[in-house]
Amino acid sequence: MERVTLRIPKQQIEEVERMVDTGQFPNRSEAIRSAVREMINEQETESQEQNRPWAKV
Repeated sequence: MERVTLRIPKQQIEEVERMVDTGQFPNRSEAIRSAVREMINEQETESQEQNRPWAKV
């Protein structure tokens, strides 16, 4: 894995900390990795839907 340094508004990191404190994630890094995976999956889904020859209903 590679290390990435980023700046996140205090309110957002507090929300991440709450998710860790309630046991939704083991730590902040895993919570952020999960968010990135979700974002990538959404992008892939949208891309696949745009390539369909039929209309989205």
